[in-house]
Amino acid sequence: MLTRKQHELLTFIDRHLKATGFSPSFEEMKAALNLRSKSGIHRLISALEERGFLQRRHHRARALEVTRLPDDIMARDAAIAEAPAAASFKPNVIRGDFSGKLAGVRSAAEAGSVQLPLYGRIAAGMPIEALNDSASHVDVPMAMIGAGDHFALEVDGESMRDAGIWDGDTVIIRRTDTAETGQIVVALVGEAEVTLKRLRRRGNSIALEPANTAFKTQIYPADKVRVQGRLVGLLRRY
Repeated sequence: MLTRKQHELLTFIDRHLKATGFSPSFEEMKAALNLRSKSGIHRLISALEERGFLQRRHHRARALEVTRLPDDIMARDAAIAEAPAAASFKPNVIRGDFSGKLAGVRSAAEAGSVQLPLYGRIAAGMPIEALNDSASHVDVPMAMIGAGDHFALEVDGESMRDAGIWDGDTVIIRRTDTAETGQIVVALVGEAEVTLKRLRRRGNSIALEPANTAFKTQIYPADKVRVQGRLVGLLRRY
């Protein structure tokens, strides 16, 4: 029998895998379970492995596999699969915005997903010039996003590789002007350049930290960095 936290984590990982095709990051799991440290997540994952619910693919980033599910989750999924679609279903519409320039988000034709504006390529290596106004759209599963404004960006670079973010990935960003230290954010540097990095606060300075030892952490005065959004999901094409 699983503990409440083990059950919550397994449910979250299962839903994330089904929605995105890859396992959530430790930061995402920590936030979802409202834990203060990653060590608690490590202990829960180890316990789920011992009980045969999870399997880790070693030497690969974000590579958790659900090997079996408790009866209640299996029953829930079966009920969802068998339930007929409601005739009056209307897909949700989520408004997207980015520095006052983003267009509204359109509902996708496929139920259970929305179309977010896809704005250019964002450097995961060195900062790039601020994004322009033109945009296409990308379909995103509703399970990946919550309340608030969202938009998508294509990653350009390898500096966030060890956080499971690769060149060519599409990141889903929740628009916000605040972030906690340690979160991966879209940051506007000097009102002219945009980058995707992990944010660290150091007194009156802000460090934009890569997740690749081949790249250096960039440190700026706090008034030179403005948070534009926080990473909440990722899409990858193979």
